Amino acid sequence: MRDEMRALARLFKSLADESRLKMMALLLAHEELCVCDLEKALSITQSKASRHLRYMKDAGLLRDRREALWVHYRVEREVSDDRLALLEVLRRLLRGTDLVVLEKRLSQWLSCKVKPQRRCGKKGSCGRGLGGQPKRSGARRLGLRTNSR
Repeated sequence: MRDEMRALARLFKSLADESRLKMMALLLAHEELCVCDLEKALSITQSKASRHLRYMKDAGLLRDRREALWVHYRVEREVSDDRLALLEVLRRLLRGTDLVVLEKRLSQWLSCKVKPQRRCGKKGSCGRGLGGQPKRSGARRLGLRTNSR
């Protein structure tokens, strides 16, 4: 019983932060988002976004998926009926909040990732150069040869 109480306390603590609630609202509205997507939408640093997401993942609210250097998060679907009910209540409560600015920033960022001809931040950010291609090393980008093959 004590372990159950600790897990429940951790769950509620993970939701007791405005930034994490904003992240949950976006993740409940979108199937999956990269750390960089949440970073841009909330105008926070990558390390802060990652820390908040990890906290919610450790509490059992989120699941992550790694793709090379990028980490994508989604709401955990394989949860108990009680947690599922809590997530549904959370979805309803967050739907009633004013998320227009966050959704607008996220939408602009996502369209920028899809349409690389539009400038978004620092040359594409999110580990991708313009055109959606992975960024090349400085030597390769400048057309220089390197000894490693």
